[in-house]
Amino acid sequence: MHGRKDGNNPMGSDGAKLTSIEICAGAGGQAVGLHAAGFRHLALVEIDTHAVETLQWNIKDRPAKPDDPWGWEREHCLIHEGDVKDFRPLEKIPGLEPRKLDLLAGGVPCPPFSIAGKQLGQDDERDLFPRMLQLVEELQPRAVMIENVRGLLEPAHKFRSYRKQILQQLRNAGDDGYVVCGWEVLEAASFGVPQLRPRAILVAIRKDCWRRFTWPKESNIGGKTVFEVLDPSMRRRYGIRVKTAPGLDTPALRALAEQKYDEWRKKARAAVPGVAPTLVGGSKKHGGADLGPTRAKAAWKKDFGVDALGVANDEKTPDVGRDLLGPNGPMLTVKQAALIQGFPQNWEFKGRKTAGYRQVGNAFPPPVAEAVARAIAEALELPESETPDPEPQLDDDLYDSEPALELPLSLGDAAQLPSPRDCAEAGAHPGVVDLSPEPPSAAVAE
Repeated sequence: MHGRKDGNNPMGSDGAKLTSIEICAGAGGQAVGLHAAGFRHLALVEIDTHAVETLQWNIKDRPAKPDDPWGWEREHCLIHEGDVKDFRPLEKIPGLEPRKLDLLAGGVPCPPFSIAGKQLGQDDERDLFPRMLQLVEELQPRAVMIENVRGLLEPAHKFRSYRKQILQQLRNAGDDGYVVCGWEVLEAASFGVPQLRPRAILVAIRKDCWRRFTWPKESNIGGKTVFEVLDPSMRRRYGIRVKTAPGLDTPALRALAEQKYDEWRKKARAAVPGVAPTLVGGSKKHGGADLGPTRAKAAWKKDFGVDALGVANDEKTPDVGRDLLGPNGPMLTVKQAALIQGFPQNWEFKGRKTAGYRQVGNAFPPPVAEAVARAIAEALELPESETPDPEPQLDDDLYDSEPALELPLSLGDAAQLPSPRDCAEAGAHPGVVDLSPEPPSAAVAE
């Protein structure tokens, strides 16, 4: 069968490794999910230095244990720092040839954000859909997975022409073309992530590998609440039933900390349904270390007893008055924000606090990536003898009269695409900068 790899030779013909390359890898949210689904990474491509350091540490440099889950990647994975437009995988990855890769994946920035923000400078994030499609043409992987904000799909008419050009190029890419399985909006909370975070996912499968594809609907694992995810680390931070807690050096401070923990616990435990607002990471040029727009901050305080106006110092070096004992409740550490995003407990983020939080806030939740990747793996492992399903007809196919826009978009075309506000409300993504003021709304009860 296509795509089987020898354990020692990543591009060999025996064994059972499914290989992947991911662009715009960020801090590894999608990489963690793909890995959990059985894919082994040949390359992770990322331009942000701190995110690259995070990937390098967690996947390559962390001291190995006997049961090291990233052992294959330690030997075979290239972590490439730089602009994906300059990434040449067929030159960089030994033995890689067209049609041998199983999955090309990436959370590429959506074009209107960089174009709408052009006044921010020429180094802002750019439209990377064209580069993604170029890599599909170059590598001809067996499957493609692209993640973006829900704003690319809703409202459906607003940028149908842009989506149609993407579909057209995929269907004609390479020697065989691709079956586009669709654009699907998946809600992170349906996959065990205690956060409202809808993501738009595109999956395409090379026509010679196409049998069928079934979108994941929800995780078999029951969803966790914010309280359940945060309580163990909150107990440590507040010194509950532990001998020592950093910064709580006197009996008076410990007593006050216990009182503050009880206040937080009472509010967070009672929250229904216990799912957090979307974490927003901002970009290099805009957005500081806080948990999101005004209404999200209000919801954190009202529903979960969390001060969302900033991000706490590391658990070991707290600013006790600000991080734990403030009047609006505790601030979350970067590590706690990562738990809300669905990262594993032991995933570490490099860089200072703001850089670390931006990595978390811009990530693709690993459990969602895992669910989609498992569905892709199942589709790729169907026997060649199985009769293929008919190719899916997508909603965008019903609108033949609308032209497909050429990529990359011109500034005139970009005016038809969603505003930063449209996409910020749909969920944060690398390159999303919310420059518009919030519309008037009813006051949130404090």
